[in-house]
Amino acid sequence: MASSLPGGTWILGDLSVSRFGYGAMQLAGPGVMGPPADRDAALAVLREVRDLGITHIDTAGAYGPRFTNRLIREALHPYPEALHIVTKVGADRDPQGGWPPARKPEDLRRAVHENLEDLGLDALDLVNLRLGDAEGPRPESVAEALGTLVELQQQGLIRQLGVSNATAEQVAEARAIAPIVCVQNMYNLAYRQDDKLIDELAEQGIAYVPFFPLGGFSPLQSSALSAVAARLNATPLSVALAWLLHRSPNILLIPGTSSTAHLRENVAGAGLRLSPEDLAELDKIGRQ
Repeated sequence: MASSLPGGTWILGDLSVSRFGYGAMQLAGPGVMGPPADRDAALAVLREVRDLGITHIDTAGAYGPRFTNRLIREALHPYPEALHIVTKVGADRDPQGGWPPARKPEDLRRAVHENLEDLGLDALDLVNLRLGDAEGPRPESVAEALGTLVELQQQGLIRQLGVSNATAEQVAEARAIAPIVCVQNMYNLAYRQDDKLIDELAEQGIAYVPFFPLGGFSPLQSSALSAVAARLNATPLSVALAWLLHRSPNILLIPGTSSTAHLRENVAGAGLRLSPEDLAELDKIGRQ
């Protein structure tokens, strides 16, 4: 069924996933802290994800913290064989809602075991090492942190590895240490610092997963985007999702929502057909 979703499928190492995935961050409470305001609605969204044939769910133990992973387990365990859950380690939460780095070996081992426990798994399908901080990527070596995850992979606790919030140099360093199947960075129609990296990864068969594909906490706004959307009788955010699937075949979408209706709208929107003229007009937005 995943093949009927917009964009078809992609292979992450040995994992086949729908290019249209789901990001679970919004299932936690305000500020990604605490339980959801409407627990039943959160569980319903996750079950709708499964029923739509989406086979890529992105999460993290830091969401809640731990509440989101426990919701995923409650809604979907035992998991369909085709469903793959991708998680992140490398950041904690503080009482003020901040995201302090947590990349010491003991932090990463604890995080992996907490993810396993909360998701009800014996092995994690894919673990992204989150680098940098809440402000964005920062130059630093990935060797020690990624080496710890490689050890856990060798123990059978992790199947595939990726990096998140990474510079191009860190991606290269990581790939010299271990096979990396995906890079998860901030990228959208208006924020296109990774254009060159996306094209290089596509040539190497490595997925690129944009977080904040719709602008995050500040939704995308552009007169050109609005003009194309009006022409297609669609919403601007639908056009922005569709553009990402058109941008490169290695881009995987993980838009988040806490509403089943919005989830279905996102799926429909990502399936919009954009003409060469639409694409040319949209392509100018992030290059201005």
